[in-house]
Order: sequence, then structure tokens, then C-alpha cells
Amino acid sequence: MDSKLVSSAILINDLHISEPNMCGIVGYIGSKEAGPILIEGLKNLEYRGYDSAGIATISEKGLQIKKDIGKIEEIDGKIQLAKMDGCVGMAHCRWATHGGVTQKNAHPHTDCKNKITVVHNGIIENYEELRERLRKEGHRFDSSTDTEIIAHLIESHYKGDIQKAVLAALKEVEGAYALGILCKDEPDRLIAARKDSPLIVGVGKGENFIASDVPAILKHTRSIIFLDNGEVAVLTKDKITVSDPEGNKVDKKVHTIKWDVTQAEKGLYKHFMLKEIYEQPRAIEETIIGRLEDHHVNLKEMGLTEKEIKEIGRIVIIACGTSWHAGLIGEFMIEELVQIPVEVEYASEFRYRNPVVDKNTLVIAISQSGETADTLAAMREAREKGAKVVSICNVVGSSIARESDGVVYTHAGPEIGVASTKAFTSQLAVLYLITLYLGKIRNKIDEKEMAKRIQSLRKIPLQMQSVLEEDKDILKCAEEYYQKTNALYLGRGPNHPIALEGALKLKEISYIHAEGYPAAEMKHGPIALIDKEMPVVFIATKDNVTYKKVLSNIEEVKARGGILIAIATKGDEEIKKKVDHVIYVPQSSYVLSPLLSVIPLQLLAYHIAVKRGLNVDKPRNLAKSVTVE
Repeated sequence: MDSKLVSSAILINDLHISEPNMCGIVGYIGSKEAGPILIEGLKNLEYRGYDSAGIATISEKGLQIKKDIGKIEEIDGKIQLAKMDGCVGMAHCRWATHGGVTQKNAHPHTDCKNKITVVHNGIIENYEELRERLRKEGHRFDSSTDTEIIAHLIESHYKGDIQKAVLAALKEVEGAYALGILCKDEPDRLIAARKDSPLIVGVGKGENFIASDVPAILKHTRSIIFLDNGEVAVLTKDKITVSDPEGNKVDKKVHTIKWDVTQAEKGLYKHFMLKEIYEQPRAIEETIIGRLEDHHVNLKEMGLTEKEIKEIGRIVIIACGTSWHAGLIGEFMIEELVQIPVEVEYASEFRYRNPVVDKNTLVIAISQSGETADTLAAMREAREKGAKVVSICNVVGSSIARESDGVVYTHAGPEIGVASTKAFTSQLAVLYLITLYLGKIRNKIDEKEMAKRIQSLRKIPLQMQSVLEEDKDILKCAEEYYQKTNALYLGRGPNHPIALEGALKLKEISYIHAEGYPAAEMKHGPIALIDKEMPVVFIATKDNVTYKKVLSNIEEVKARGGILIAIATKGDEEIKKKVDHVIYVPQSSYVLSPLLSVIPLQLLAYHIAVKRGLNVDKPRNLAKSVTVE
């Protein structure tokens, strides 16, 4: 390995999994047979979902490529991927974006001479223009993918140096890419390149790796280099050289991962999702530890001075999916306790209009992976308009983290299940820490109140554990209603977003149509759906603000024959008389109650999906994080 890389090595205690889009890449160069290593790496990327897979290796026989549609084990059994010869190779699992699910559209792709081969995550936006030009130059295409364009484009620039050809080709490419590239004429080199799609380089001894995600190579190395946008890495078995788009060498830090491979494995749990639901007490503890003192929250990592915090006139939270639900709860927390106006925006909508932000606007970007394309683009839009951007994410070194003015990491550890659980509650914990931090500096929360709220937050991990102990009751509920085809989730205040999240979880993994609403909005349409076949889940925890109103909503559903399931506060006997099923959670502060009330909804969705015989960790059509538009 390049000595400059060694000298800049640092240790990271909370480096977590990077979740790219629907595809996965793993590459190897060393002295061992590449096939088994590549197959093992692909299997560790299966959780993201895919429809085809393939491998390319170079040996004395030359360049070999095998690929097909289906699951990795099926393909391996059919065409013996793991037995391919060669000590250098790369593998890919694909989720179709451009081109249908066919053997020809599976990766890797090659040029006309079968000399250069490419695997690719991302989307090439100008591929039609490039394809037409290359066709006129005499290139022949076998697939309908945008990826194949890259192989032919590199071929058009190749004059005996694959690195130079790659650099020249990428100057013509518009869009997002993470690339692995091999050339038959230069079998001692493996090329990696990235722009707006995650790709890491693994540093070994006498061997090196590339991957779109840490678990693919974690068994072989914990030393990782994060490539920045536009960078190209050249790997041999003994050396790694990274350059910028102009070919100038770049010194890179080597990050050492502290969590081990067992944290990315299911252990005794049947599914990753169940394991991650049960890891939530630890995840919250890890997220808040070191940031709390008796009367103080330490969040200097936000990267804002006290003066800048006092000058904040407005906060805009941008996120997608489950992270957007977290943002809605963050809005409630901040407005309730700090009295700064907050708006929560879908990042995909924010980026495509002319948002009104300025130097006194704080933008908070929330993304588990730190690579969500829409959130990254929205964040860049906000920064161009002068706003400060603070991100909340789970991945050290991710694109969103690197491009923010400040970043507050969740310490949830690797989240493999596609349906987010522990990452969501960890985001809520961080949003509460940010609320307390802002409240203290802006003199909205005094020392006595701060001590009380910190004490409530410290209790959450143990209270979560007590909720998990109710799992048998939740399973019974799932067994009774798993065959229903619709469901309604209702909540008020900070638990309205939990109703949205509960409905989303049920949709994601059980494929049951479900909708979440503010409970008061039931009368404005959804009440027409209620009959004896409709389960209605109420988040009805006790508070001094909305509880009695929710009880009235429950009576309205009961009068129409709906099936009533309530998430309620322990000791609430009144609600038990009104509903068909009640699942209890401990008493907590009003703004922290979502961290507890969401857990039964996660478990309910999980058990229903299992009862329906579905693949909980890899639901159809979904990916862990979407790094393409």
C-alpha cells in the first residue's frame, strides 16, 4: 500500500454501514482465488435486494465473465461462479433501472473486444447521447443498460493505460456512478471510481478490495478508504493510488472500523429486522452517551457558534421516507421547547423548486445512509442559497456527512433490514439532543428543566427494553389480524408521525394497504372506510394535551364496528374497556413518547409479515437507501 495512506491512518469508533442503492459491488485483487471471496461478498450485500448477479475475473485463460438473473445461490449452482479462475475480479448484484431483468442486462458489461469490463451502481443521465455517438463510431451494444456505455467509452479512449482511459471517459459522463473496472491487457490492476454513489476501498496485506458497502469485505479487512466525488483509485495487490479527475495524486486517510462482522450478522435472530428492533435500547444508549451531562448537552459537532444559533430565524428539515417521519417529530420537539418555526420538507420536492432559505435558516438533513440522492441534492441547494446545513446520519464518511457544516452521528451500528427501525429511533434521540442544545443556548430551557429532560432521556433505553418484553402480546395480535387487507393508523401530536411510520412499516414488509392520519382528520374522509374488517391502530398514550380527544376518536370507530388496537400507557385501565387489544408502553414525557410507542408498531408489522410468509429483510421493489433519482 502507498506509504502516504499508512501515515494518515486514523481510528473511528462509530463507523457504520453505508447503504447504497439497489445494486452492490465487490472487487478483489491479491494472491488468493477471487471467486469465493467475491461470492461471499455478494451474499453479504443481498439484503439490499437485486434481480441478477455476475462475476468477472482475469486469469491465464484471459477475461472470464459469468452472469444470470435470479438469486446468487441459484446462479452459482447453475454456472459455478465461485469456481472461476483468477486472483483479480469483481462481482455485482443488480436491481434493474435501465433495461429489463435479463441475462444480457446483468453486470459485468464489456466493450466490443471483450477486453474491458465494468460493473456500475448509479445512473448515467446522458447515456442515450453517448450510445448514439458510439454507435456511429462503430461500437456494438449487447444490452439495453446505461452501464454498457461506460465500457465502450473507456474502449474509445484506451491506448495502453487503463487509468488514463477511465479518467478521459468519465469526463464525458453525466450522472451518478460507482464503478469497478478491469482490463484484460493490465491484469495486475483493479480500477475504482465514484461520483454521487458510494464506493469504498478496503486495505489489506498483499491484497486489496473495493465494495459498495462495508459488510461485503469486513471479514477480510477493517481498514477503509472513502473515495470522494470524482476520485479514481488504482489497486494492485500491494498498493493503492488515488487520483482526482485530472489524474493528480490525492492523499487519503485510512479509517479503521471498530464494529466486527458479527454485528452485521443475524446471530440467533430469525431476521435482521427483528435483531435490529431488539437492538434499539443499545442504539439509543450509544447515541446519547458522551453527549449528556447532568445539566448540559454537548453538541459542538453541530459546527455552529452560539452567535449563529441565536441568529437562527427558521429551521427546515429535509429527509425522505422514514427519516421524513423523524423530521416531523423533530419539528414538534423544536417548536414545543425552543419556539423556532420549523418546516419539514420531502427532499425530493425541496430540490425541484426555488426554496426560500437564507443565512439565518438552519437546514437539518436526515439520512440513515448519508447517501440518499434527493437529500444530498436538496442540501446542496440550501447551501448555495447561504443556509447552514447540519446533518443527522449513521455513516461516518458518507457524502452528506462530508458536505455538511456540521454532523451529529447516530450510533445505531449497521442496519441491514430494509425497513428502518433502530436508525429511526436513534434519529429521534439526536433530534431531541439538538432541541435541548438549541433550547439551552437560546435561553428557552433553564437548568432545572434541562436536568429533568435529560433524566427522562436517560430512562428511554430501559423503558424500550420493557416494551420489547410485551412482544408475546403483540404476536397474538398479529396472529389474529395478519390476513386483513387494509389498516388505519391514527395518532395526535408527536404521535401523529408514529401513525405514519406504523402504516409505512406494515406496507413495506407485509404488503398490506395501510394509511396513517392525524386522529382528528379521521372525520374528514377515512371514517368512510371503517367497518368490521378494518383494524384501526390508535397511538393513545396518556398526556395532558390530546389523550381525551383520542378517546373520543376511539369511540367513533367503535360505533362503526371497527377493530380497535391501542398503544397505551401502562396502568391505563380505562382504555382497555374501549378497545379489542391494548399494548402497553411506559409513561414518558410527551415529546419523548414516540420513541416508545413506535416499537410495538415495528413488531406488529414484523410478526404480520412473518405470518404471511414474506421476506422481511428484503421486501419486494425496495432498497435500503435510494442513491439515484
